Amino acid sequence: MKRIHLAAPAVNGREMAYVRAAFESNWLAPAGANLPAFEGRVAALCGRKEGVALASGTAALHLALRLAGVDNGDVVFCSALTFVASANPILYLGARPVFLDSAPGDWNLSPDALWRAFRQYRPKAEVAVDLYGTPARLFEIEELCKQYGAALVEDAAEALGSELEGRPAGSFGESAALSFNGNKIVTTAGGGMLLTNDPERAQKARFWAAQAKEPAKHYQHRELGYNYRLSNVLAGIGLGQLETLGEFLEKKRRIRQVYEREFAGLPGVSLNPLPPNTRPNCWLTCLRIDPKTGVRPEAVLRALEEENIESRPVWKPMQLQPLYTGAPFFAHEEGKTPVSSALYAQGLCLPGDIRCTAEDLARVVKAVKGCFGKERAGG
Repeated sequence: MKRIHLAAPAVNGREMAYVRAAFESNWLAPAGANLPAFEGRVAALCGRKEGVALASGTAALHLALRLAGVDNGDVVFCSALTFVASANPILYLGARPVFLDSAPGDWNLSPDALWRAFRQYRPKAEVAVDLYGTPARLFEIEELCKQYGAALVEDAAEALGSELEGRPAGSFGESAALSFNGNKIVTTAGGGMLLTNDPERAQKARFWAAQAKEPAKHYQHRELGYNYRLSNVLAGIGLGQLETLGEFLEKKRRIRQVYEREFAGLPGVSLNPLPPNTRPNCWLTCLRIDPKTGVRPEAVLRALEEENIESRPVWKPMQLQPLYTGAPFFAHEEGKTPVSSALYAQGLCLPGDIRCTAEDLARVVKAVKGCFGKERAGG
């Protein structure tokens, strides 16, 4: 049986024209026509004035926090249920992370936890993650950040093409970060982008990302910089990918619809919620299994792997990561089991690969249903 992947790169064949142009012009390094074109198109898609193409989404978060003035000893709030790259840039800057639990209605950062955290800390910034492509409650989060004087950084790494009340993901906060890693809906074979509405911030980010080299004939540096710029070749891959973004979004959403239909009748089984005021890109669809069913997520993961189907647990939240032992954490409800901990214990990510066929999805459905004694896969 062929391998069904969780989320592999989907090459559309249009990337090569831009890559070829980079080779023919001999602009391969972090300069050339593809870079500003890619930055401009992504920024426009996300409702921003400026985009800075970088080596990774992690680099984008790092620079966004530095632009926000985060420095040694500062407090930075961060969503707990996320990939570790959302939190690590806090440590890069010598700052102190405080983690915030998920809300049950969307699995994203809990405004209730955020409000309680603000009563105890005065953070320099807040990193709010759009988990699995579903925008967080960013209007509420943004208002709280303004009220308490914290810079909001939207981690939209997984959310390109998503919307909240008609507003694109990546358009919230002082800055936002995107990822173009190989598993994302658009890839540059590894890369990311910082988004902002401030041209001066964008220029500063480009300066830092190019080793903070000053405009002198000799190599002169007054500030700490990084080797973070995306290459012109990889920006060309991104331009080609953007030409079929609409098709990719449609396919991701159709995959979600298949899972919704097929698992609707399984007692104790639910999918990650999609609030009605959002239009997520459905980057990944997650299955949550009530412990009362007697079926553990590990058993479903094993059953899928036996059928050569890739799946993963839900992100292990930061308060459970050894790296962040002892970091302050605010639960959604005081004195109760954190929502993020329960989601990790009860959840798994299903394949959302753009190249999945109807037959592939039927294999996934059959393997999952078999764990519940329901062998039939629907149409």
